Amino acid sequence: MSEEIVVQTRALSKVYRDFWGRQKVRALKALDLEVHRGEVFGLLGPNGSGKTTTIKLILGLLFPTSGEALVFGKGANDVGKNERLGFLPEESYLYRFLNAEETLDFYARLFDMKPEVRQERVDTLIKQVGLDRARKRQLQEYSKGMTRRIGLAQALINNPDLVLLDEPTSGLDPIGTREMKDMILRLKDEGKTVVMCSHLLADVQDVCDRIAILHQGELKELGRVDTLLTVADVTQIRARGLSPDCQNEIRDVISRHQGELMEMANPTTTLEELFLSIVRDSEARPGRRAKVEKPAEASPKT
Repeated sequence: MSEEIVVQTRALSKVYRDFWGRQKVRALKALDLEVHRGEVFGLLGPNGSGKTTTIKLILGLLFPTSGEALVFGKGANDVGKNERLGFLPEESYLYRFLNAEETLDFYARLFDMKPEVRQERVDTLIKQVGLDRARKRQLQEYSKGMTRRIGLAQALINNPDLVLLDEPTSGLDPIGTREMKDMILRLKDEGKTVVMCSHLLADVQDVCDRIAILHQGELKELGRVDTLLTVADVTQIRARGLSPDCQNEIRDVISRHQGELMEMANPTTTLEELFLSIVRDSEARPGRRAKVEKPAEASPKT
């Protein structure tokens, strides 16, 4: 992960108003975030927490009430950034009478790709998302899972540096989910930056480097997944080749009994447990940052 900042929000706020200009919903409250090049960043939160609003503000589809969003160091309303962006919305809006090849060719033309480059890119992406056998079928015949796959291919047609994914595994079966997560990790290996929203916490835990948890438009937690999930006050020891008498002993006893210390570190909780704890704390203490015990430095592994 690079120190280069790809996405930055500064006191970003969004208020939705009614017909008379009165405040209806405060969707986002003074959000400060930084997303670095080459990382997979997860936005989590219950329905109405401001995740989709944040994505739309980054894309420039909405104007902030206050604060600003920067993408590649430029304002989110700078349309020039769009050449380096890819976006998979929660519901893909595609032309259902076109097939996969025609769909991707259409979007490739929007980026003014040369015919030979366009054809190669379309073929590569169709194979990459696992739709090679269905490339000639109209999209109206696709299942939801297949629609998500062609939607991802459409988001990658311009070989973007930044990819924003809203519920990328929605509608996919377990195999498709695993393949989608592998594709996200492949994008990271290629040096691309990925920002994703998801309600499936296990998926986020599998692929994200850092996460931000939002609740009622406020940032409640931010950090690395492995750090946030570490249980600070518990030490877990895994050893092999020890006698029953030695199993209750500590490091020096393990060494004296010629046992093999495989691991001594802090165990981790699950992202689901962390997420529910933060949301419950936010509801009990509105307007405050969630009170979550920060992990101590883990004991060294051997």
